[in-house]
Amino acid sequence: MYKALSALKSSPATRTSQNTATKTISSAFIFARAQSSTAMPSSQPQKTTSVGKLFEFQSQLPKLPVPALSETLPKYLSTLEPLLSKDEFAQTKNLVEKFGQSSQGQELQRRLEARAAEPGRANWLEEWWNDLSYMGYRDPVTPYVSYFYTYKDDKLRRKPTQRAAAIVRAAWAFRAQVASRELAPEMARTTPLCSYSYNYMFNATRIPKRPSDVEATYDLGANQHITVARNNQFFTLELVHDGQLLSAAEIESQLDRIVERADSTAAVPVGVLTSDNRDLWADNYELLAQASPQNAQTLEKLQSSAFLLCLDDTKPVTREECHRTYWHGNGSNRWFDKSLQFIVCDNAKAGFLGEHSSMDGTPTCRLNDYVLDQTLNNKVDLGSANVRADLSEPEALRFVTPPTVVRAIEQAAGRFSKVVGQHQLRVLQYEAFGKDEIKKLGFSPDGFVQMAIQLGYYKMYGTSRATYEAAATRKFLHGRTETCRSVSNESVAFCRAFEDNAQGVQDKLAALQAAVKTHGAYAKACSEGKGVDRHLLGLRLVLRAGEEKPAIFQDPAYARSCHWNLSTSQLSSEHFEGWGFSEVVPDGYGIAYTIRKDALIFHIAAMQNEFGLNSDHLAHYIKEAATEMRATVLAAKLAAAPKL
Repeated sequence: MYKALSALKSSPATRTSQNTATKTISSAFIFARAQSSTAMPSSQPQKTTSVGKLFEFQSQLPKLPVPALSETLPKYLSTLEPLLSKDEFAQTKNLVEKFGQSSQGQELQRRLEARAAEPGRANWLEEWWNDLSYMGYRDPVTPYVSYFYTYKDDKLRRKPTQRAAAIVRAAWAFRAQVASRELAPEMARTTPLCSYSYNYMFNATRIPKRPSDVEATYDLGANQHITVARNNQFFTLELVHDGQLLSAAEIESQLDRIVERADSTAAVPVGVLTSDNRDLWADNYELLAQASPQNAQTLEKLQSSAFLLCLDDTKPVTREECHRTYWHGNGSNRWFDKSLQFIVCDNAKAGFLGEHSSMDGTPTCRLNDYVLDQTLNNKVDLGSANVRADLSEPEALRFVTPPTVVRAIEQAAGRFSKVVGQHQLRVLQYEAFGKDEIKKLGFSPDGFVQMAIQLGYYKMYGTSRATYEAAATRKFLHGRTETCRSVSNESVAFCRAFEDNAQGVQDKLAALQAAVKTHGAYAKACSEGKGVDRHLLGLRLVLRAGEEKPAIFQDPAYARSCHWNLSTSQLSSEHFEGWGFSEVVPDGYGIAYTIRKDALIFHIAAMQNEFGLNSDHLAHYIKEAATEMRATVLAAKLAAAPKL
């Protein structure tokens, strides 16, 4: 989904004022990373692929295919043509065709196929992808990697700790199904999806290391506590007492005790260290752990918890305020490395923050949809209304913070404020229509919205640029994502037609239909593991030290087609008020969108820099585009209807 980029994220040193062409990770970096560290976690979860309902289809899942060169290269050319001039395309076409016919191209393809066929290798892409896009990526996870969900209000629970307690009970019920492996596997209609990432959902954390982070998982049965954050302090809350799960009333009572204690004192905001550049955090992690044996124990207790519950003392009201709260907050009342963080504010607004390295959005979307369905519809089992008198006081997790650690925290806080301050955000809540109306108009909801984004961008900039849409490949063993390239000859023709007043409504409708059809066909190919970006990346990574890089990858057209000026993704739930993530290049936008039955919600993020980006303006043009598209379709259908 979200930050899946064909190794083209900005490096830490290139998110500031430099020429756009230098703002992507170089090929040398890719090859160096691939050769120095390709394994993702050093702490792998237990093998559970043959245990329980959750993993019942794992042994039947096919492996991610390696497409044929004869399939990928023509498809690649079709995605380049709308981005290049005729002369540029002719030159690139020549390079691509030569590569396909060359002995080097055939040899790289053979190596990749051999890698995919290795006994015991679940997925030929997995180690490379996890390292290059996540564990080896050095920018802060927030805002550049993590993603968040914004919840609908809970009208049954206006008190923040009451709502938080219900969320904890619902999340714990979901966790119990994961722990017992009785959770049903996700399905794409009748096709089972890979459940492997559920191993990294609960009691999991990312740990900073040089040159690549690692993922640690902890035994669910032995660690039945959560970490609660309040006023930049952390507390351990054991959820099982005398063999019995705490009721919602008991959890609420314990949370009230935590709030009272935390608000009556202050502490050094250690959590902000997790917001930093990963190399700096790796160094400071060691500094923190070595400052005192107590710190190592505190880290272990925090990291082994089932999840984090963040009780924020803020009261966000507007959509932008809510999105910023769940996206990054104040930087200190979080532990950004934890896989799951549920966030409840002092006005009972709530949301979720997910760490992206080991788990894409669809499993956590399922988790959060379950939590909200249970709580908003009052289905959650709250347990007894009685509060046992012998509950232990929640344990404060204390860090020893000598001056060297305090200085590191102050510096990390300064960097966090600077990074967050460089970002602009606009939330577009478009309530004119949603999924139901789009279907009535005869279109795929996702394809229609993608074209609204394309047209909105075209209205603002007068051109189309490379667009990334995340496509899931979880029908394959350990599958994650592929890039759906949304810009096509048909999408460009559609944008031009809608901006040409000389075009009639029937011609505009035909252009829209062609664009959505092409998008749908490409998206389907991606879900089958037959996009172009992961295949081309694999061909690059099987090059050996000292071998000449193929001209196809030195071609400026390749870099341009992977420079995602628009990074987009859809996750939808009727219980969400939106979700979001950041841009992936300094001159681009990150657009997360939710398609509800009666509304479309867009989170539009971008940097405030020399490129003059404007999230407010893009939101305006996307809204204008969606309105015009619907009006045009209705007008065309009305004109084509039989006259009475």
